[in-house]
Amino acid sequence: MKNIILDLDTGIDDTLAIAYALGSPEAKLIGITGTYGNVTVDQGVRNALAVTELFGHPEVPVYRGIDHPETKETFTVSKGSAFIHGANGIGDVDIPDATRDAESEPAVDFIIDAAKTYGKELTYVPTGAMTNIAAALRRAPEIRNLIGDIVLMGGALTVPGNVNAWTEANISQDPEAADYLFRSGVRTEMIGLDVTMQTLLTRAETAQWRELSTPAGRFLADMTDYYIAAYEKTAPGLGGCGLHDPLAVATAIDPTLVATLPINLKVDLDGPTRGRTIGDYDRLNDPFKTTSVAIAVNKSRFLDDFMRRVTSVAAASADQGGEDVRAQA
Repeated sequence: MKNIILDLDTGIDDTLAIAYALGSPEAKLIGITGTYGNVTVDQGVRNALAVTELFGHPEVPVYRGIDHPETKETFTVSKGSAFIHGANGIGDVDIPDATRDAESEPAVDFIIDAAKTYGKELTYVPTGAMTNIAAALRRAPEIRNLIGDIVLMGGALTVPGNVNAWTEANISQDPEAADYLFRSGVRTEMIGLDVTMQTLLTRAETAQWRELSTPAGRFLADMTDYYIAAYEKTAPGLGGCGLHDPLAVATAIDPTLVATLPINLKVDLDGPTRGRTIGDYDRLNDPFKTTSVAIAVNKSRFLDDFMRRVTSVAAASADQGGEDVRAQA
């Protein structure tokens, strides 16, 4: 049993990642920590509380994280993120607010406490800005030797970025935090665009959720169809939507889904390539490689696992009751 923390800017693929984790018998989701990117921290925390309740898991605690990058005082959702994920982050689908609030403990404190409590049995999966984990490592550097696995969704090594030709969106939110994480000495695994853009979901799969006629099934279908429609406009001809965050969760649970390249990474912080994830020349010959970058994925096995696990969560929601969901006008 893996004890997992998901650090999310809860948009569409983050929501699918939550469903994947909840549908995985090998994993225990011990908490969700909120970050920014697809949405603000406030919106993301609201979404995480609401979807875990819709999925029948109100026991999952949600913690509010740092709400802006290290080098800025505020954060504003970009037009691109709002287009991809909708104004509310979940495809402009309306679901009821949760009946509980976020925890009073800040996310960074929770991460530190969890690392000290679970040690090597803790898996931390950040799928937005790396601000929370960077802050935790700075405040309590001893946890770098305690925490089990850090499997992040972000970056691009062998393919172009999705913000520009060299920068991936999650890294772009806080390049300084990501660079600190890669250089901190803690072991990380990067699940970047190199592999996530090979894992595509289509309307044929979302139709299976809709046919369940459960609140969660209809929600997942409506939300993901919005995502697919956005991809059709931004990446015509791709054939579906990338399952970015769910692949990171899946790899955290089953590392054999991907093949990796050991490398010491850094993030460019200056000049025209700011936000680029690339090998650290200063540590090129260091025999100790702190990061493994996924460069290949068993996409058929992953997609089979994804559909089985997420569909099990959607189907089980029929036993939880709850209100219907609807697209916002």
